[in-house]
Amino acid sequence: MTKILIVDDDPMIRYTLQEICEFAGFDSLALENGKEACERFNEDEFEVVLVDYYMPEMDGLETVRALREMSEQVPILVLTVDEREETVQGFFEAGATDFSLKPVRAPDLISRLNLHLELSSMKRHQQNKRREVWVTKGISENTMNLIVQFLKEQTQPVTIEEITEGVGLAYPTVHRYIAQLMDEEAVEVIPHYRKVGRPKNQYLWKTAKS
Repeated sequence: MTKILIVDDDPMIRYTLQEICEFAGFDSLALENGKEACERFNEDEFEVVLVDYYMPEMDGLETVRALREMSEQVPILVLTVDEREETVQGFFEAGATDFSLKPVRAPDLISRLNLHLELSSMKRHQQNKRREVWVTKGISENTMNLIVQFLKEQTQPVTIEEITEGVGLAYPTVHRYIAQLMDEEAVEVIPHYRKVGRPKNQYLWKTAKS
């Protein structure tokens, strides 16, 4: 059964959210603060997290940021009465997936939960297919993560030689992994024209410019 993690310091809201989840056929665990949520998050396989904004000990922003560090995939929905643009932007930058305004309306919340569960399922399916391709090509997930992390840290395009130096791997290995990232359209290829000789390709992680 789908399991939802609820984080809200108001006992009545926790009760209401659990009732909505039960009505929709979801299992749920309701906790009163972000600290407890972070402690329990890795103990169970939660498929969606509902997080209140204003809470003691750890507010919603801190909680979202901490949970996102533990999982890049799980959808995190923020519950708030604050519609200010800077608040919304702050949560998105912290890793929130979506918002639901208080007071919570059951049909709206259930619709959002179902949508993000479906999107999450599709993403997991795509990732599984991607891993199957990697296995057939001899691509190591740890090595790929090392190269991707290096690319994400760069604000300017880099050559394969620079990547090789930055991650401490052999040139042929980096070249093979960059080729895979190009197949997945995850990097932008930027020709660098020199005064003499052929242009040299540089690579930039596609989100680096956003």
